[in-house]
Amino acid sequence: MASHRRPKQPSRARVTVLTTAAAAAVAISSQAANAAPSEKPSKDEVKAKVDKLYEQAEHATEEYNGAKEKQGKLQKEISTIQDNVARGQEELNELRDSMGLAAAAQYRTGSIDSSLQLFLSSNPDDYLDKASTADQLSAQQVEALKKIQEKQRELAQERAEASAKLKDLASTRTELGKKKNEVQAKLAEAQKLLNSLTAAEKAAMAAEEERASRSSAERVDLGNSSAASGRAAAAYSAAQSKLGSPYVYGASGPSSYDCSGLTSWAYAQAGVSIPRTSEAQANIGTRIYSQSDLQVGDLVFFFNDLHHVGLYAGNGQIIHAPRTGTVVRYESMNTIGGPFMWGVRV
Repeated sequence: MASHRRPKQPSRARVTVLTTAAAAAVAISSQAANAAPSEKPSKDEVKAKVDKLYEQAEHATEEYNGAKEKQGKLQKEISTIQDNVARGQEELNELRDSMGLAAAAQYRTGSIDSSLQLFLSSNPDDYLDKASTADQLSAQQVEALKKIQEKQRELAQERAEASAKLKDLASTRTELGKKKNEVQAKLAEAQKLLNSLTAAEKAAMAAEEERASRSSAERVDLGNSSAASGRAAAAYSAAQSKLGSPYVYGASGPSSYDCSGLTSWAYAQAGVSIPRTSEAQANIGTRIYSQSDLQVGDLVFFFNDLHHVGLYAGNGQIIHAPRTGTVVRYESMNTIGGPFMWGVRV
């Protein structure tokens, strides 16, 4: 007769564990089902983030421009010093050759003196100190030795200066590379954000900028401000000729510009050389702190660190190269994104 055994009952601990696991699984499933999908940032939120990135990129761009300008100056200075050293070495060789010829002549006649022998066999820098009496040398020899000593000192100083500037140049090139990478990183991040927008959103943003630029141009045409004159007028006219040219960081013409590249290029067309960076441009000429006192062609600076500059166009408008993705255009001073600091009349 078959026996019937009762099935083994699960332990209380096992029941508790299974129950807890099942409850957790249900809770997780419920949370996943009820969790709201991550919200895509709105067009305005993307624009605000992109504008901030562009501002940071422009700040880095001006530092890049400063390092690039310094690099150019150092290269010119080093080249000049090296040319001076080469010429100085030739002069030194000629002086030594003349002393050598004099020694050879004395040797042939058997009249070479101990003082000249000392010069030819040791460092001439301490020759005069080692000479026992002044009459050991002729006046011509004394003069030649002094010239040799002076030329050697000059060459040593110039070589030391060149060496220091070469180290500075290497450091500047490193800084230039860092700033270039920083600019490119900010621009790439901004582009990634822009790529998240739909075609319709991108078109809407472009239309808004176009309307703002057209409105600024219309206000400029009203002419409700002091007219430009002289070189300021010429610089302003040059900038106007570049309306529509693309913004490119580090560019200063003739086909693309960044903000200080446009202003420095415009004034160059008027026959005026001004510094390359916005910060340096802010420290030339006569400062104008009241917007009502600005005249067409004055330089105008924005943000506390002075990283943006344009040319005053009249009626509260400027002409400038705003940022990557835009072109040289008119814009209201109230929409730059940073406070107006002061103007400069060149």
